[in-house]
Amino acid sequence: MTPRRKRAAWIIGALIALSLVTFFVVNAFRQNLVFFYSPTQIIAGEAPQNSAFRVGGMVAENSLSRAADGVTMQFIITDTAQNIPVQYRGILPDLFKEGKGVVAQGRWENGTFIASEVLAKHDENYMPPEAQEAVNQAHQAAAKNRAASQASQHNKEQQ
Repeated sequence: MTPRRKRAAWIIGALIALSLVTFFVVNAFRQNLVFFYSPTQIIAGEAPQNSAFRVGGMVAENSLSRAADGVTMQFIITDTAQNIPVQYRGILPDLFKEGKGVVAQGRWENGTFIASEVLAKHDENYMPPEAQEAVNQAHQAAAKNRAASQASQHNKEQQ
C-alpha cells in the first residue's frame, strides 16, 4: 500500500469512528431527555402519551392520601388552573408538603400521572422556573377570566 492510500484509509477509519461515537452520544441523549409540562398543558393534550416527562406545580391542600399498603401515595398537583392526580409508590422527600412546590417525573396513564420520582423544593423561595412560569400563566388566565366575567355581569346589570 502506498503512503497516500494508508493516509486515506486512516482518514476514512477516523471518520467512521467519529460517526459511530456521535450516533451513540445522540442516541443516549435522546433516551434520557425529559421534558417539563404544567398540569394545564397535560390536560390540553400537549404531553407525550408514550414517554416519560415531568410535571410541576403545587401540591393541592388536603389532597395527600396513603393507600392501605402504606407505600403508595396519591396527591394532586395544581397550577391553580388545572389539577393532575398523581400516584407514587415509594417514600416521599422530607420537604414534601401540601401547598408547596413539587416536580414529579413519570408517565401519564388513564388520566393519572404515575410518578417514578418525586422532587420537593429545597427552600421557601425556590420553585423550578418552568413551574413558576406555568403558575404565573395560570394566574394570568384566571385573572382574564374573572375580568371577562365581571364585565359581562356589569353589562347585564346595565341592561
